[in-house]
Amino acid sequence: MTPSFAGAKVLEKANLLKKMNLYPFFRAIESTDGSCVQVKGKKQVMIGSNNYLGLTHHPHVMEQAIKAIEKYGTGCTGSRFLNGNLAIHEELEERLADYLGHEKAIVFSTGMQTNLGVLPAICGPKDCMVFDSENHASIVDASRLAMGTTFKYKHNNMESLEEQLEMVVSRFKNVTIVADGVFSMTGDVLNLPKVIELARKYGTLVYVDDAHGIGVMGDRGRGTMNHFNLTKEVDFNMGTFSKSFASIGGVISGSADSIDYVKHTARSFMFSAAMPPSAVATVAACLDVIMSEDVHGNLWKNVDFMQAGFKELGFYTYNSTTPIIPIFIGDDMKAMQVTNYLQDNGVFATPVISPAVPKGEALIRTSYMASHRREDLQYVLDVFEKAKKEMEIPTTHH
Repeated sequence: MTPSFAGAKVLEKANLLKKMNLYPFFRAIESTDGSCVQVKGKKQVMIGSNNYLGLTHHPHVMEQAIKAIEKYGTGCTGSRFLNGNLAIHEELEERLADYLGHEKAIVFSTGMQTNLGVLPAICGPKDCMVFDSENHASIVDASRLAMGTTFKYKHNNMESLEEQLEMVVSRFKNVTIVADGVFSMTGDVLNLPKVIELARKYGTLVYVDDAHGIGVMGDRGRGTMNHFNLTKEVDFNMGTFSKSFASIGGVISGSADSIDYVKHTARSFMFSAAMPPSAVATVAACLDVIMSEDVHGNLWKNVDFMQAGFKELGFYTYNSTTPIIPIFIGDDMKAMQVTNYLQDNGVFATPVISPAVPKGEALIRTSYMASHRREDLQYVLDVFEKAKKEMEIPTTHH
């Protein structure tokens, strides 16, 4: 007999929210120019996207994607190992290695597959990973696939990390510290200088998931490791193309021998079809724009404007110093009510509720792009000011 999932708690909760007209997920976007979208026939300013550099609609980027389809077709229909290896894959990998500052890089079909492939490849039965308690879900899933053991330390707490390292270094062959460069919900930046110091002290590898850091942090977006001038000290740097690079895919960079090893052992690389030509060309075109235009500078002007605006209005933003600016709400239901209010007033933002954050820590995750117009950003602040008064949004964390 086929099992029924109708009574599953998650579906009961979703159905209840739908009845209350508070279900905030799977909103159908009918059209978009990147920084604004249309939902149910109404224009909304998009502040719920990871399109940090605003390149999804850049003319050069779109033109190169179209040209790639005309030359190579729509897909590779096979693994890079076999029939799916295009010259443009290899050209992009060389450019990315140069951009990131590592010896070598390879690209995966998605960011999730990058973590799912690389971490199990480098963490065998006699090895272990020590990772931040707020790491991305793909790292959690990768730890389940890895043959090695996993230990967690308290979020960005370097004393907690050192305690774990003291406990594990003598028990395992290889130890890898794994952490996000920029944490996706709160916009926290990894304390990479201290991580590197501890890695040297205890003889461990360092793996940075910089999905929200590349394109954003450091010189022309070369990432969190570049931001701290520690590129050469990071053994593996992972990034995604689904955010600043306006496409889909992932990259891992490091020393030539370590990347060659991953290339021949990461199952999600070996047994997945290659990144489609249009996606490869999109990323290459984004690199062109990043190196020739000041999109990075525009991003930070907008981020500075919004951080100052929210501070003036009295919102608690977790002291974020990145384009991810979380607005503390507290209660899950209230977060969804605020999201609804914003939507009704022409602002597309996303709520983050438990279990993505602990109970009582619900927030509205807002994020900003280089392509946002100043008048749209001012409009967002005006709507938030009204929401704060009408919905009694707290000014402090608790």
